Amino acid sequence: MKHLYLASLFLLSSFSFAQSTFNSDTYSVSRNDITTNTYSKDSTATALVIYEYGNSYIDRDTYTLKTEIKKKIKILNRNGFDRATETIYLYNNNKGKEKVSKIFATTSNLENGAITKTELKRDEVFEEKYNEQYTLVKFTLPNIKEGSVITYSYQLESPFIYKFHPWEFQDDIPKLYSEYNTSIPGNYDYHIKLVGTQKLNKSESKIVKNCLSAFNGASADCVNTIYAMSNIPAFIEEDYMTARQNYLSRLEYELKVFRGFDGSVDNITKSWKDADNELRSDANIGRQLRRNTSLKDEVANLITGAQNPLIVAQNLYTYVQNNYTWNGDHKIFTDVSIKDLIKSKSGNVSEINILLHNLLYEHGIEVKPVLLSTRANGLPTQLFPVISEFNYLIVQATINGDTYLLDATDPYLGFGELPYKCLNHYGRLLDFDNGSTWLPIEASNPSSIHYQVDLKITDQLVNGEVKAHYLGYDALSKKKEFFVNKDAYIKNNADRQSDITVTNHEVPVADKNSEAFHETYDVVLNDSHNTQDMVYLNPFIYKFFKENPFKLQQRTYPIDFGHQKTYLYSVQIDFGETYDIVEIPKSIQAKLPNNGGDLILNTTVNAQKVMLFFKFSLKNSIYEPEHYELFKLYLNKVLEVQQNSLVVLKKK
Repeated sequence: MKHLYLASLFLLSSFSFAQSTFNSDTYSVSRNDITTNTYSKDSTATALVIYEYGNSYIDRDTYTLKTEIKKKIKILNRNGFDRATETIYLYNNNKGKEKVSKIFATTSNLENGAITKTELKRDEVFEEKYNEQYTLVKFTLPNIKEGSVITYSYQLESPFIYKFHPWEFQDDIPKLYSEYNTSIPGNYDYHIKLVGTQKLNKSESKIVKNCLSAFNGASADCVNTIYAMSNIPAFIEEDYMTARQNYLSRLEYELKVFRGFDGSVDNITKSWKDADNELRSDANIGRQLRRNTSLKDEVANLITGAQNPLIVAQNLYTYVQNNYTWNGDHKIFTDVSIKDLIKSKSGNVSEINILLHNLLYEHGIEVKPVLLSTRANGLPTQLFPVISEFNYLIVQATINGDTYLLDATDPYLGFGELPYKCLNHYGRLLDFDNGSTWLPIEASNPSSIHYQVDLKITDQLVNGEVKAHYLGYDALSKKKEFFVNKDAYIKNNADRQSDITVTNHEVPVADKNSEAFHETYDVVLNDSHNTQDMVYLNPFIYKFFKENPFKLQQRTYPIDFGHQKTYLYSVQIDFGETYDIVEIPKSIQAKLPNNGGDLILNTTVNAQKVMLFFKFSLKNSIYEPEHYELFKLYLNKVLEVQQNSLVVLKKK
């Protein structure tokens, strides 16, 4: 009986283990795939890619790029039902169009102990025009339930061989296995780029002879490669990051050279020297940079008597800001005309900043244009020029030995400030005489918020004065809100804290593009928790964070604030001769690794006043993912200080 019990226990354990195992080796659906309804490595996952396969090759008969795709996905709960809908984007232009065929899809369920399969019908596949360049083919698998396993496959055909099919190993749901097979003929030479932090489990290549042939008897060998990744975590977007495509683990291809069977060689990917030459003669960039503005008479009064070139540059910059409006267009290489901008007073990014460039140049300022990609647009490739990856143009001015990066599209920007969206690590400085170079794109000054609070406690109430100071990007957001509608700004400021009454609000700001924003106002605390004999007061009447923005179990990409930032809060509480101190917050000092920031809380009592000083600084603009857990703890400590600090007084 003892042996029988042990054997039964072993079989039960084996069965339990099998039940928790997905079949990630093949496309076929196993019983375990259907009966296993949790994924232990990610309890938040709504669906799971069990198996994924791709195969791209040049068809030897049609010379088109064909890609076969297969996916097997587990629906873990109702929130994963959207995974049952697949959308395929097909590109087209005047030279050809992409096609999709051989669509097969099946939903597998467990019903009454038996596996049932429901197939997608042909009339359940829909096609619609998305825009001038893309058509959508969309289908939704039938009979979806919690626990369903869906499989689908299809074949893509593309005449655009210069853009070999990319492959995304990572998605916003986890994947157990993803494999991509490629077969690339030797006459196609691609740049191949692996993006992201995930590592390949497999990267194997072999040569296949005579995989492609031509009518004249010429042939090419192919390099056949298998790339694979296992146990790929979901990519979840969180605050303080640049574009998703900067970090999503994937393969990208860019054709650099094509060698024809007739012996011809076409260099598709240019060098930066070639790109510079093309941009120099380009009607939208190079030629516009040489245009005369014909505005010397109009701006003459701005620079009359100005001896310092910095003052000249600042006045010209403000002139462009206040007289020309950005139309919101990021298409920096099309329809650029300085002449049209001067006439209409409205234009795209290139027009406004090239006008600024030309005005500064005409008045003796050393200037160069800078191409960049905004944070949401992704980082441009540095290995070789891909001009289409840039979507913004700014100006570099060198004055009295100092360098300034300028953007005149926003009237609230100070001289040398860039929009936050431009803080995307680097840009390309165009120098048509000496050649273009990469240029770091950084904030010119740190940003900060500083509250100075002076409170007085009496028997009836707590009141006082607040002085608030904002610098950098914190000032920029305040200026925009204030100058758009001053009355609404004052009202909103009063409404932000329902337990505080705000009066006598003043904003001593002279110009909307000044570097700082200041405001002062009187406050009365409506809920200071006074009792007959006791006062309980949280000295943080204004808080920097409502919650911790960092909530992921694991973050595989950097925390990117874009700029340095400091939070300062100082408060003086006058409790007079009526009260004695019972409790004050304890002082705290903490630091982020590598001197990346400080958390300081100092409290002192001097005569009849409690003085508290709080500082929370981010000395780096970027923090690597290995410090993520510590950073979460750091923010939790800030929240704890803000929410739980308490000054307790007792009436004498």
